[in-house]
Amino acid sequence: MNDLDRTAENTAATTPVTRMRPLLWLVLVVSVAANVTLSSVLGNPWAGSAFGALALASGAALAVNHYRNR
Repeated sequence: MNDLDRTAENTAATTPVTRMRPLLWLVLVVSVAANVTLSSVLGNPWAGSAFGALALASGAALAVNHYRNR
């Protein structure tokens, strides 16, 4: 087996991962911005904490994704 075969196998195996990561980053950035806006500017801590939980979940998913595909 040469290096080209290994590279092709690794690229094919990580294709779904590379599609999911930008979406997770987008969810993380939007949820953090919504958390800050709703918690401090508008003064609604309940909605802000819901977006905070979403930010934590997407951050955890990014961390799991990173460690699985290192």
